[in-house]
Amino acid sequence: MPLLEIQSLSRFFGGIKAVSEFTLSVSAGSVHGLIGPNGSGKTTVFNCLTGIYPPTAGRVLFNKERIDHLPPHQIVARGMARTFQNLRLFAAMTALENVMVARHLHLRSGVLDAIVGTPTARNDQRETMALAADILSFCGLAGREDAIASSLPYGLQRRLEIARALATEPKLLLLDEPAAGMNHAEAAALKELVLAIRDRGVTVFIIEHNVRLVMGLCERVSVMDVGQLIADGTPDHIVKNPAVIEAYLGTEL
Repeated sequence: MPLLEIQSLSRFFGGIKAVSEFTLSVSAGSVHGLIGPNGSGKTTVFNCLTGIYPPTAGRVLFNKERIDHLPPHQIVARGMARTFQNLRLFAAMTALENVMVARHLHLRSGVLDAIVGTPTARNDQRETMALAADILSFCGLAGREDAIASSLPYGLQRRLEIARALATEPKLLLLDEPAAGMNHAEAAALKELVLAIRDRGVTVFIIEHNVRLVMGLCERVSVMDVGQLIADGTPDHIVKNPAVIEAYLGTEL
């Protein structure tokens, strides 16, 4: 069953058609890849899905509910989380604090409880710290809880951003070029982390320029060029598709 349905999505910036009539579905429990040349509209699609840009036209259904009119925080509350091309960590905060911040939607206590120090607020604090530590460990950051985010190596900062997204308890995780800047070993470890996330019941929709990583990771791959979908299918189908080879790959893998 599709968890995400994108129906004739368009996003224009003045006379520029960044995305035009884009239709796609992402199956629950899958890892789905989105590839294409720089400027093809991939991140604009993610921005429309997560409420950063309102679509010019079209519809987005998440878990059978239309969400294209909702603001970002309401989309997160429904179970969609994302990372960004450029790291957006709280650089001066610890790894643990970065993950704890993402739990605010699930807290039982409010601001007044936190100021007064009510039992509910104290329980929330303990539970949030424990859960954040567990997520950091799952993402390969055990022992780094007290490290300042900006002091972590680049590859671990990428993992920390994924950990923070997981703290929102998503049904669907959108990853925007998570392997950017990673070496081969780091990319291989990222692949194992994404598969582990999928195995925990989280559907993953990933934009990535490391084509070999995408083809070895995803059950289905979609390809964009100049704002439009030009191919959609299994990795074996995509790498042999003439339109994809001409627009992006340049040669069969």
